[in-house]
Amino acid sequence: MDLPKWLLEDAEKRIKPYDVEGFVLGQGYENAEVVIVGEAPGENEAVKEEPFIGRAGDELDKQLAYIGLQREDIYITSTVRSRPYKWVKTNKKGTNGKRKANRKPNKKEILAHAPILDYQLEKISPSLIIALGGVAYERLTGRKEKMSEVLGEVIETPIMKLKDDEYQPSHQNFIIFPLYHPAAVFYNPKIKEDIYASLDNLKAYLDKHNLLTKT
Repeated sequence: MDLPKWLLEDAEKRIKPYDVEGFVLGQGYENAEVVIVGEAPGENEAVKEEPFIGRAGDELDKQLAYIGLQREDIYITSTVRSRPYKWVKTNKKGTNGKRKANRKPNKKEILAHAPILDYQLEKISPSLIIALGGVAYERLTGRKEKMSEVLGEVIETPIMKLKDDEYQPSHQNFIIFPLYHPAAVFYNPKIKEDIYASLDNLKAYLDKHNLLTKT
């Protein structure tokens, strides 16, 4: 997706003060009915400039296949386009005893890239937005519920858009469907049953509203 030069330059300026690296704009079908919003790139994504690759990407592809979608059918984007990192200790040779580790983006980093997400969602105007994880869900809705409380629900709501450095609800309602981030199952295998129950709900919604094919 082509973005205005001023928007990219503004995002670069806004994110510069923070410990982030790389830039992943997004990827997929630009007339998609379904948009996935994730959290932020990880190390591999930042290097290759592609969203959801590696283990998390494999898990996402598996979940998409389960509900009858492929990456070519949807558009994938995120709340922050650069990889947030922190320095941690390591015993690995050649690292001087430290390495960069992924971390959750902070509110200022999310705000820095908020205009890009606003632009993409306005441009695509999807019928359904899948929020992968709590960071994406809160950025879109402004709500702070635990993911376990809203997992697999169909939520019709305005989404938060940045105006004059403050979030304001959109005039238009969107359909938000919260799911766990694909990587969550690696850290907590017990949620696998809940994940697939939520995917069953999502597939039923997609079937009912004929959103399983490109239009």
